[in-house]
Amino acid sequence: MSITDRFNQFVGKKRYVVSRIFIHLQGNDIAPLLGILNQNARIAVDADGDMEVMGECLVNTCETILQYKTYWQSASNEGDVFWDEADAGDFVTELFTDSAQRYLSQPDLEEVEENTPLSLPVTENIIVMITVAFEGEVLDIETDLADMEALTYGLKALINLNYKDKYRAIALHFSPARLGERLTSDQILINFPELIPL
Repeated sequence: MSITDRFNQFVGKKRYVVSRIFIHLQGNDIAPLLGILNQNARIAVDADGDMEVMGECLVNTCETILQYKTYWQSASNEGDVFWDEADAGDFVTELFTDSAQRYLSQPDLEEVEENTPLSLPVTENIIVMITVAFEGEVLDIETDLADMEALTYGLKALINLNYKDKYRAIALHFSPARLGERLTSDQILINFPELIPL
């Protein structure tokens, strides 16, 4: 912690952390994860930003990703610390907009029609993008997460934060976001250059 951070903490200012985590999963059996992510997306949209519901969706997503640990392929994270809530909010908006504009990250929130084909192409790659803003300091999140052990601790820390009522913003994005869409290795290299192999 810098001298400025210590001074701000000393005078009683609140510390806000904004963090975005990318997790790339790869394998022939990861398609069910896409169904769980879409289900969470529908719940989040219906909740209209309710932080309690968003927190539950985040916990569900992190627990599922932990269960798919054998499929983790690469990851990366970024973030910053703020002492002003408005500045933290601006950075959340910036990361949210960037995640929403990433390749194939627009979810399909329409109801499934009766005549929808039962057989759809299955993707072998999924990128999950988790953006959070919270109060306080969590070292397991504020570190390099491009490591299997660090990422495991980071995801568990995200789960624990939900039960401490520290979240101020939560956003979940994923690519591809629609059943039937496929994300190839070449598309990942072009559209997610920040990913680091685990």
